[in-house]
Parts: sequence; structure tokens; C-alpha cells
Amino acid sequence: MNVYDFDDTIFRGDSTRAFWAYCLKRAPGLARFLPRQCAAAVRYALGRTAKEAFKEAFFSFLQGVPDADAWAEDFWRTRERRFRPWYLAQKQPDDLVVSASPEFLLAPACRRLGIRPPIASRVDARTGRYTGLNCKGAEKVSRFREQYPDAEIGQFYSDSRSDAPLAHLARRAFLVRGDSYTSWEV
Repeated sequence: MNVYDFDDTIFRGDSTRAFWAYCLKRAPGLARFLPRQCAAAVRYALGRTAKEAFKEAFFSFLQGVPDADAWAEDFWRTRERRFRPWYLAQKQPDDLVVSASPEFLLAPACRRLGIRPPIASRVDARTGRYTGLNCKGAEKVSRFREQYPDAEIGQFYSDSRSDAPLAHLARRAFLVRGDSYTSWEV
């Protein structure tokens, strides 16, 4: 199987920020969560809060979304053009996305792409609360091994060197930059 990061790898940009903007446009009243989100961002930038706590505060806006799963489905209906052409040309049904983005947000994208369900951060789509660790770095390896204990990664693609722990499991790894990628010496 081939394994991919999602944001800035398969998808142009950050899907979480794009989904937030989509939700805010659809329901401008969600701006009421901005003070909490901004305060958490400042605390995180100053090293006074953990990444999960910052992200929970960011995802608190989901409390104002009547059906985040349905909104995520609709969001992806209009975002397919942001999938990278190089990925679409090589995708396989057994491809796997392993990402720090929320699982509820990436699951519809993976269905649209016709690939396996993602391994991603477990965020409650109603409350914005994490129900596990942020799926980043070494946590990606733990979650991958938990779900696919004996699987081998043929090729791994990511835009971030923080994914080195997962890249080490692959026969070949590639670093994505824009619409191209190069061999990644890990």
C-alpha cells in the first residue's frame, strides 16, 4: 500500500482552515467562536497550552454547526478541484491517508477519491473535542500499526519532515512541494 499525508500533499492547502471558512460563510454566526479560538492560538504560540487543547478550542465552532458530517460531505463536493493532479494520476484503491486533520472531515474526501478510510485525528464532530491524540509525528506510526500491524508501506508522500517517523517505514519516501515531489532521504 502507498501512504499519504493529506494537507499540502494530496490536497492543495489546509483542509481544516478551508472547512472553517466554508462553515463561516455558510453560517456567519459561527464568528462568535473567534475570541475563544484567538485566545487559544495566543496561548499555544506562547507555549502555554498543548496542541490538542489549542485545536479543541479551534474546533469549538463545531458546536454551532447543526450537522458537521453532512457539511463535510457538502464541503468536499465543491473542493475536488483542489486535489493534486499528480496524485489523481497515480491513485490506487488501497491508498491510505494518515493525517493530523480530523477523521470526520477527511472520511468523505477519501470516499470521493475511492480510497481506504483515513487514519486521522479523532475529533468529535458535535463538540470539537479530541477523543485521542493529535495524529502527528510518532502518533501516525502508532495509529498505522494499530490498524495495519503487518502492512508494508511501498511509497510514502508528505509535505512535512515531521512525518519522518512514518517515512522510515516506507520502502521509498517522497517530499511533496507544490505540484511535484522528490525523493526524500530519511
